[in-house]
Amino acid sequence: MSAPNPLDTALLRHRFDRAAISYADAAVVQREVGNRLLERFDVMRIAPTHILDVGCGPGTHTTALAARFPQAVVTVVDHSAAMVARAVPPTPGLLARFTGLSKRPRIRGLVSDMGRLPLPREHADVLWSNFALQWANDLPALLAEWNRVLKIGGLIMFTAPGPDTLNELRRALTKAGEAANQRVQQFTDLHDIGDMLVHAGFADPVMDMEVITLEYASAAALWRDIKAQGAVTSMLSRPRGLLTPRKLRAIESALDSARKPDGPIRISVEVIYGHAWKVAPKKTADGHGIVRLESIQRGPKP
Repeated sequence: MSAPNPLDTALLRHRFDRAAISYADAAVVQREVGNRLLERFDVMRIAPTHILDVGCGPGTHTTALAARFPQAVVTVVDHSAAMVARAVPPTPGLLARFTGLSKRPRIRGLVSDMGRLPLPREHADVLWSNFALQWANDLPALLAEWNRVLKIGGLIMFTAPGPDTLNELRRALTKAGEAANQRVQQFTDLHDIGDMLVHAGFADPVMDMEVITLEYASAAALWRDIKAQGAVTSMLSRPRGLLTPRKLRAIESALDSARKPDGPIRISVEVIYGHAWKVAPKKTADGHGIVRLESIQRGPKP
C-alpha cells in the first residue's frame, strides 16, 4: 500500500539535513511521546544486545536507550547524514580510553533509507522508532523490512502521528480556499497499522492512541515550529511556489477565528503507540508451509 500522496524523498532528506540543528528544541511532541514509549519497557523482561533506533533524528532518545540497556549496541539509523552525526556521541579522548574512564555508550551511526536497511537478516533484538513511520512511501514494505532485520522473538516499538493530527490546520486551509490534502500530509489509522504488522509477520500487536494539544501564541510561531522540524510539505503533489501574502493572511485569519478571545491557537496531534513481536514464519516466501523439526513429537526409541 503506497502512500496516497507520495513524498519527495530527496527534498525530505534535504529539509531534515537543514533542520538537524533546530529539530531537538522544536520537537516537543516527539520528545514527550518518546519518553512515554520508553516507560513501556518497564513491564517487559528483555535483555537486548542490539537495538536499532530507526528514524533517530538528532538522537533525541538514543542515549536513554543506551542507558536503559547498557549491555546493548545501539545503531542509529536515519536518511539524513546531519541527523546521524548529531545522534552519535563524540569519540572520547585518548586519556579516557587508555585509563578506562570512558563511559561512552556503544552507539553506532548508519545513514540509510529506513525501508532498505543494509543489515543482515535477523540482526537486532529490538527495533525502536519514534515518529518516523509517516515518512515512508510504502508502509507495508517498510514493516516487512523491519521484520526482516529483527531476530525471531524480537520486539518492534514505535510511535506515529494518526489521521486526526493537524486537523485545525486542515480546516483553516480549507476555509482559506486551499486544498488541504495537498498542503498537509495524510496519516495512517492505527487499525490499518495493526493489520500491516500482522501481515508483515508480527504477532500480538498492541495499539493505542492519545491526543496531545499544542498551544501557539501566533500562527508565526506555528510556522517556525514546523520549519524547525523539517516538516514543511514534501509531497510530490504539493503546489509549487510560495503562498501569496494574501493567501497566507487568509490562512492565519482562519486559525485566529477558531480560538477563543485572547486564547492560543490550538493544534491537535493524534499519537499512535504500538509494539509487536516477531514470530517464526509459518510459510516460505512462495507460499509453502514450514514444518520445524523441533516441533515434531518423536516416537519412542526402538
